[in-house]
Amino acid sequence: MGRFRQRMYEDYRHEFSTDESYNVAYKKVKKIKGFYSHLKVYILVNIIIIVSSLNRTYLGSHFYAGNHIEVRGFRDWEIYSTAFYWGIALLIHAFAVFGPNIFFSDNWEQKKIQKYMDKDAENKNKWE
Repeated sequence: MGRFRQRMYEDYRHEFSTDESYNVAYKKVKKIKGFYSHLKVYILVNIIIIVSSLNRTYLGSHFYAGNHIEVRGFRDWEIYSTAFYWGIALLIHAFAVFGPNIFFSDNWEQKKIQKYMDKDAENKNKWE
């Protein structure tokens, strides 16, 4: 635990331990922080894998022989398979963190119903 968080916890322990909404919010923030850490590692590792696979011969013994860049990485599945399968796991992690309401919020359905009702009422009043 960081020093600031530990000091804050010690000062306000009695308030935080009994406040259920704080505990729920804290857990949610920890999950979101974990997802963004996962995303950061995913991006960094896959950039390293892809960039290092593009120029294997450029840095090897062929560097002095031909001075050419071999772009074989764009055609090889084994280079991108890590990003693909790890990406699927990252999507599952996103759905676990942000829930099934990632595209549709809790009140989305109610807003849409109200929108269509208003539109229908507007069309009825239009011809009267």
